[in-house]
Amino acid sequence: MLIVLTSERALENEADQINELFANGLEVLHFRKPTFDKQGYSILLNQIAAKYHSRIMLHQYHELCEEFGLRGIHLQEQPRRDLKDQLTQYVDSYLDKGYKVSSSFHSKEDIKNCTVSFEYVLLSPVFGSISKTGYKGKGFDVNDLKEFVIGMGGINESTLQATFDLGFKGVGVLGGVWNAENALKSFNQIYNAYKKTEKQLTN
Repeated sequence: MLIVLTSERALENEADQINELFANGLEVLHFRKPTFDKQGYSILLNQIAAKYHSRIMLHQYHELCEEFGLRGIHLQEQPRRDLKDQLTQYVDSYLDKGYKVSSSFHSKEDIKNCTVSFEYVLLSPVFGSISKTGYKGKGFDVNDLKEFVIGMGGINESTLQATFDLGFKGVGVLGGVWNAENALKSFNQIYNAYKKTEKQLTN
């Protein structure tokens, strides 16, 4: 699975760029705009072609999932912890409506100890972050985990093979796309390398 997270900041012609990524093979987009309010989320979602809405996972304002017919919701680490005893009930409320649910983690132990099963989990940082200065990678080896773990942090075409060697079943990309001079060109390079690596793993 290849996931792209939206840039944290607003970008020029952002919806057009996102539509291009989808048109070029993007499987799942994680919609994450920590500085946006609910209206800001709605405006950008409205600008993304409706045919791609079923490939979008929402990080905030989960209630918009139903309004826009999105793929599902993502629980970041702190909101997941804040739910405490209500976590299972909250997750089930979306699963029961046919939505997917994923979550973020920053340690293997937390993944092992979590009582709720997610479609997949994001674990970071695997390598030194491209989008966050001073965010050093931990080189997690997840070959022993049964969960579907997506690796994040420092993911680009040159680190893909190493990510899969560590046992990750997919990758999440942020800075590798949005910090590049040409987001689509960078995505295509990562996507092609991903498909090549995936093919080698299945042979």
